[in-house]
Amino acid sequence: MMIVISNNSGFYFYFYGRMSFRFPKKEKLKSKKLIEQLFAEGVGVTNYPIKLVYLRTRYEDDSKCKVGVTVSKRNFKSAVKRNRIKRLLRESYRLNKHLIFNNIEGNFAFMFLYIGKEIPTQSKITDTMIPLMGKFVDQIAKGTK
Repeated sequence: MMIVISNNSGFYFYFYGRMSFRFPKKEKLKSKKLIEQLFAEGVGVTNYPIKLVYLRTRYEDDSKCKVGVTVSKRNFKSAVKRNRIKRLLRESYRLNKHLIFNNIEGNFAFMFLYIGKEIPTQSKITDTMIPLMGKFVDQIAKGTK
């Protein structure tokens, strides 16, 4: 079964069959070496207040993507606020990852950076995350890195 999803930004997503909304450990970006490589060689896509840095890579396990989230300590001094924003970013990714998984080939490492100055709501994060993922899919489809 194929479903075509369109949003008001003009992005089209293709959804094939059923997908899990889990965020298992094998999809989490933990490798310090890979994180350093991601920031050194990665390509960025921005939809304020979220920036996505990605890098095409290979994994020994069968994961398609590994994802990390980060929030600047400069903008949010309180660890409680930073952790809240990171939870919101992870949740939004988890619920919308099918937009990426069903529209790319290959393995990627992602880092979502929250670059805003105020604490967002879940709806604000989700409304920003979906077009950001669309921009990423479009860049990959065009053949940019």
